[in-house]
Amino acid sequence: MTKHFSPDDEGGRIVDEPMGEALSRRYLAYALSTIMHRALPDVRDGMKPVHRRVMYAMHEMRLNPDAAARKCAKVVGEVMGSYHPHGDQAIYDALVRLAQDFSQRYPLVDGQGNFGNIDGDSAAAMRYTECKLTPAAQLLLAGIDEDAVDFRPTYDGQDEEPVVLPAAFPNLLANGATGIAVGMATSIPPHNAAELIDACHLLLENPGATTADIMTKLPGPDFPTGGVSVETKAAIHEAYETGRGGVRLRARWEKEDLGRGVWRIIVTEIPYQVQKSRLIEQLADLIENKKAPLLGDVRDESAEDIRLILEPKNRTVEPEILMESLFKLSDLETRFPINMNVLDGKGTPRVMGVKDCLQAFLDHRRDVLVRRSNWRLERIERRLHVLEGLLIAFLNLDEVIRIVREEEQPKAELIKAFALTEVQADFILDTRLRNLAKLEEMQIKGEHEKLAAERDEINSLLGSPAKQWKRIGKDLAEVRKVLLSARRTTFADAPQVSADVSVEAFVVREPVTVILSERGWIRSAKGKVEDPSELKFKEGDKLAWLIPAETVDKLLIFASDGRFFTLPIDKLPSARGHGEPLRLMIDFEEGSKIVAVFAHKPGRKLFLASKAGYGFILPEEEAIASRRAGKQVLNGDAALCLPVEGDHLAVLGDNGKALVFPLAELPEMPRGKGVKLQSYREGGFRDATAFAAETGPEWVDGGGRRRQWADWKDWLGKRAQSGKAAPKGLKKFR
Repeated sequence: MTKHFSPDDEGGRIVDEPMGEALSRRYLAYALSTIMHRALPDVRDGMKPVHRRVMYAMHEMRLNPDAAARKCAKVVGEVMGSYHPHGDQAIYDALVRLAQDFSQRYPLVDGQGNFGNIDGDSAAAMRYTECKLTPAAQLLLAGIDEDAVDFRPTYDGQDEEPVVLPAAFPNLLANGATGIAVGMATSIPPHNAAELIDACHLLLENPGATTADIMTKLPGPDFPTGGVSVETKAAIHEAYETGRGGVRLRARWEKEDLGRGVWRIIVTEIPYQVQKSRLIEQLADLIENKKAPLLGDVRDESAEDIRLILEPKNRTVEPEILMESLFKLSDLETRFPINMNVLDGKGTPRVMGVKDCLQAFLDHRRDVLVRRSNWRLERIERRLHVLEGLLIAFLNLDEVIRIVREEEQPKAELIKAFALTEVQADFILDTRLRNLAKLEEMQIKGEHEKLAAERDEINSLLGSPAKQWKRIGKDLAEVRKVLLSARRTTFADAPQVSADVSVEAFVVREPVTVILSERGWIRSAKGKVEDPSELKFKEGDKLAWLIPAETVDKLLIFASDGRFFTLPIDKLPSARGHGEPLRLMIDFEEGSKIVAVFAHKPGRKLFLASKAGYGFILPEEEAIASRRAGKQVLNGDAALCLPVEGDHLAVLGDNGKALVFPLAELPEMPRGKGVKLQSYREGGFRDATAFAAETGPEWVDGGGRRRQWADWKDWLGKRAQSGKAAPKGLKKFR
């Protein structure tokens, strides 16, 4: 016979209600469980439940710093079986994170074995690794066996677990926390414990201290992986005040000089929570995809310490420019978000500022101090009560022995004869005679006086909030000595990168042709201009300069007043129109003329000459100008600028005389007048050309044909000589 069950038969588990209400109620229960018991830390000890349970289980297993380490599998099994009925892998992951010195500013677990690394490699299986508590963890647990905090039943009701740890230092801010709940998240950066304790002392001395006052002791986060914080003080102040914000963190680097102008970048610290292996992959992808044209190669030479080698593609670029481009393109710079969303002392989730977090910690320490003091006071009272009975027994030892030997009910007789309590009588009867005989009156009185003094001190402490805060400050000073360590994260201002820097770093490299007309209109055409005759200009204007280049190049313009101007080629107007006037882009002096226009090539050298016949060799890097007004390089009326090629220079004067001399006779200078090239009785400098002795110079005759100057050695002399008449037809070299 089939039996039909009613809702009552099933204990009322079948409920008739709308689906929407049922889902809403259950989802709300799930959300609250996630918020309260999984994702958000407690402001008092900075712990989530799984971390707190790991700590307490290891404490119960007596895995103190001076004890032998035990298998992590043993700890995980204890935590899962007694306190945390969830997956063993989740528990082990939490334990591993507590042991990683690159994740925790103050590790709480001393791990032995493979606990992962900063490359992102995972830890070994829990059966291979061992662990025990660190001194910092002991500080968090100090007093937990002295009724310092509340306990609650475990999930199965067979045991108890702490609601919160005593926490002798502000672990929430010291180690930070991250977590994602339902509808809310938390992200708290690590800080230096010594600075946090200094800030706590400031609050103890001045409860009305502002966030700005606190920042004199606590300037900002201190990440376990170091790095350089480039966030402004104002932004950090706002984040500390409101509990929301962020911190920009950069890798720490230094320039290593390899000699002869060759250098490379050594990265010694990377931002917090950035995996080194993925960072290297990211940089390699930038090189492969040509998104970081300044970076030539990246290598990892790390051992125990981080050592990443970044080699520039061209040694003429400034190291700061290279790094600024990589900071913008890669995780060498990250932003750590600040969202101090925590559970307050009542278990309510809310966003708190730094001052509120520190004050909540101090209030918790006061509660712990009062509870531990009451616990200690209760035990002192018990011991004093017993000592008073022992003193009576010692003074009447013979009578006590007689009562014990002769009376049928010695306990009742002792109580009656000496007015003892049951506790005192039981203690006397439980004490061995030989131990009782060894007790001396002075010892009993000494212990009694010592405990009485301690009792009075505790009573005085419990009755005075001022003394309680003073005691808390003293305890924090002792904790500071244990946790004292140098700050790892330093502060710096992010340098401002000029426009030309961003060009080199971020512009896609493409061939272009720069077009400059006689009237000074400039534009840039993509690719190579095959037929210049097809170019269109404004009426009355025509082509003056046609310069092949690339978008990442700089355009150098040399004016007759001896100044160089620099323009980023990718900023030039498109060749679809007639372009724009050059004078709108640079501060060109009235009356000045353009002597030369060309694309900058790092490492190249230029020959500069004035109409007066003076000149010198200029490293092309010295020609780059960072201002619209340009850079004064040549003193005098400029006549020529050409790249230095070969080993000799041929000079031609207005008087028709030519002179050839070695280029080595010219000095290399960053700016100036130069030295005399050729002596003139009348006229001045007309033209010059640089050439190699093996090939000889060329010149252009009156018909525009190029001719080889085969017998140039007949004009070979010393610099500053007058030379002799040039070959017939030589009016210019190009």
